[in-house]
Amino acid sequence: MKDKVKRSERIRLIIQAAFLALTNGYARGFLEGKIYRGGSKRFCVPGLNCYSCPGALFSCPIGSLQAVLDSGKYRASLYVFGFITMIGALLGRTICGFLCPFGLIQDLLYRIPVFRKQKNLPGHRYLRYLRYGILILMVILLPMLILNEAGIGDPWFCKYICPSGTLLAGIPLLISNPSLREAAGILFSWKAALLFAILLLSIRYFRPFCKYLCPLGAFYGVFNPVSVYRFRIDTDACINCGVCRAVCGMDIDVWKHPNSPDCIRCGACRAACPTGAIKDTFSYLKPIKKGTVS
Repeated sequence: MKDKVKRSERIRLIIQAAFLALTNGYARGFLEGKIYRGGSKRFCVPGLNCYSCPGALFSCPIGSLQAVLDSGKYRASLYVFGFITMIGALLGRTICGFLCPFGLIQDLLYRIPVFRKQKNLPGHRYLRYLRYGILILMVILLPMLILNEAGIGDPWFCKYICPSGTLLAGIPLLISNPSLREAAGILFSWKAALLFAILLLSIRYFRPFCKYLCPLGAFYGVFNPVSVYRFRIDTDACINCGVCRAVCGMDIDVWKHPNSPDCIRCGACRAACPTGAIKDTFSYLKPIKKGTVS
């Protein structure tokens, strides 16, 4: 069982790393400290991937959404909403488990053999709802409602919170641009401190940003119970042994809630299940048997 889980995790890490290299492969940007502005920047990737990262070849859906919402015209981008809705409807939070650069960074930090590993921060029961507040307030409402004299709002999440942007865009740009280093002020100091706290917590706790702060994960999680790709439990095979929860970094009772909004679909539970009771959509392309929970 342990070998199957380790193999599953290795495959997932390889997919994450390959996608990161594919979507952030503009090496010249890192060398010159410049942002790629080619035609591909008109398109979003599914995960949290900062537009301003020197290597980024595509845009971030959260950043793109805020860029339209803060225009002061009270209209949303049908493309961005349509894109992330389509991704959510097809895959739910599978994106979080396999295609998010900052998710990969947290996964790697959690593998560092220091600290006593824990799954959740104290207060997890309540903190897990914070990401929905961030989605509603800082991604949607504040950029639309608080405008400057020119009628333009701020991208609140990207500007004040996003650790992915700080790590993958802010820090590389400051390193390669002396003029930007001189201009960096209190705001960057705040974001750097927030980033440091999240990275430090990620060494001890499993994916704290994904669990408590990520608005994109909150959006995708809403689709988990109804997405095309989802999990089902064969209740005839399930023995309620609890192994699925034991290996779940998101601390989900998978046998009870196979499509919890918290689930990132990493597949560890499926690899660990001793009876093969956890199925996915592809397992049920044939007619579904009686005795399943979805």
